[in-house]
Amino acid sequence: MAIAALLLAAAVTLTIPVAFRFLIDLGFTADTTGANNVNAIFLALFALAVLLAISTAVRFYLVSWLGERITADLRSDVFANVLQQDPLFFESLKTGEVVSRLSTDTTLIQSLIGSSISFGLRNAILFTGALTMMLITNLPLAAIILGQLAMVILPILLFGRRVRKLSRNSQDKLADTGAMAGEVLNAMEIVQAYGREPYEVSRYSNASDLAFDTAIQRNTYRSLLTALAIVLIFGAIVFVLWLGANAVIAGTLTAGLLTQFMLYAAIVGSSGAATAEVYGDIQRAAGATTRLLELLDAKPQISSAVETINYSPSAASAANPQAESATESNNALSTARIEFRDVTFSYPSRPDDAALDGVSFTVEPGETVALVGPSGAGKSTIVQLMLRFYDPQHGSIRFNDSPLPDIDLPALRNAIGLVSQQSVVFSANAMENIRYGNLQASDEAVYQAATDAQADEFIQRLPQGYTTHVGERGTRLSGGQRQRLSIARALLKNPPLLLLDEATSALDTESERKVQLALELAIKGRTTIVIAHRLATIVNADKIIVLDNGRIAEQGKHSDLLKAGGLYSRLAEMQFNQ
Repeated sequence: MAIAALLLAAAVTLTIPVAFRFLIDLGFTADTTGANNVNAIFLALFALAVLLAISTAVRFYLVSWLGERITADLRSDVFANVLQQDPLFFESLKTGEVVSRLSTDTTLIQSLIGSSISFGLRNAILFTGALTMMLITNLPLAAIILGQLAMVILPILLFGRRVRKLSRNSQDKLADTGAMAGEVLNAMEIVQAYGREPYEVSRYSNASDLAFDTAIQRNTYRSLLTALAIVLIFGAIVFVLWLGANAVIAGTLTAGLLTQFMLYAAIVGSSGAATAEVYGDIQRAAGATTRLLELLDAKPQISSAVETINYSPSAASAANPQAESATESNNALSTARIEFRDVTFSYPSRPDDAALDGVSFTVEPGETVALVGPSGAGKSTIVQLMLRFYDPQHGSIRFNDSPLPDIDLPALRNAIGLVSQQSVVFSANAMENIRYGNLQASDEAVYQAATDAQADEFIQRLPQGYTTHVGERGTRLSGGQRQRLSIARALLKNPPLLLLDEATSALDTESERKVQLALELAIKGRTTIVIAHRLATIVNADKIIVLDNGRIAEQGKHSDLLKAGGLYSRLAEMQFNQ
């Protein structure tokens, strides 16, 4: 429909010079026939103007709609693909860079599709149509213009390639400023605490100046491209019109035909210059498109299988009646058996440094296993491998006797509840933050999960209770409150496997005691892996695995490990004596 409206508007525009030819050749006569011709021609011109206005308005609306729709779909597709990527993807690409590409780059593409391309197509059609009519009007003069225009194309193409390269560089520099700003704003407490505001302002200004310099280079080439096109095109047209004027003087060409030819030449000149300018826009958007396609074409290294985890709802209900009554989960709660078989893993960014080296252990259904050891021993790595953020280079990990790569990735992660050391709170209200664990949960289930996590009391004290907006990254809440919201979210999910990565680390003594009681209820009948530095919180674990330098140093119950006099005993002695 947009193309039809575009073609109609172009056809109307190309008809106008013909009307002026008849006006000059047939209207300017002394008899009444000339007056009648003038009236008819001007009525026709007005009708053409109305038709041009309607077709232009329709074209503008439809093309603008198309640009907005394509941009919205592109943003959604790119964002959806980014969310499928594994952590390795984000090690080399800052989140601020992704945000910049989703916003700035898509805006450029929207402008191109919704405006520039339509404008360019219109002028390309006018250029072609006017050139054709020039050939019909006077073949020798038009042939001279065609020969001269052929000489214009090569420099335009050369300049356009340079504009495209500079546009890509400009977008990269602009994205760098966005990434830097996002990083600094997310660390405002540290920035202000160290008094580094002037330093960060200076860094950002330098990055902005680099983006400015690159943009100026790009605009310089675009300006030269436009100027070159105008000079060459209009120079050719002026020369040919000079020849035409001499032909009229010689009597070999009528004034009306020359006027028609001149108007078509003006259309060729203006549309050619406009097309050259749009070509610069296209080259600029091409750089943005390349950056977006990199995100759209990115493939995660962690692939998903088709096998799903075999749940047993009846067994789950019998195993953990407290969890079933406390939450209404979309997961059927079942038992989960975890087995690590000779697992060796190094992070891609540190391939020569083994985070885990030949680790083997089993977590039986319903067991609570604690992972302890010094920082960097490999505890959090086990959690990341369980969630398949990475795959080990050697060995295998099994969930209910199925290797993790054989299990559908969403099904695997749907069966795991995570409470991390860095509690994540979204910019939403308390109710929505908890319901993130189960989007179909009722309000009553949310209230119960909050109560179990010892969060209901402080939520009720918020200005609007559960509908209180907690601020970006939960800035309106204390660290302990944010952690309790995270625990409530995991309890609402009600998964068969619970991963607790220092789940009580941000709590004060009283809150820790309350949450510990809630967790003790939540882990009954549920397989749980706990990472703990405070050994007092895991003395009742069914098994304690002590990690050191990526290897299992010892494992057993708390009392047995104390008697063994190994690493665990030394850690316990230091903590309990303190």
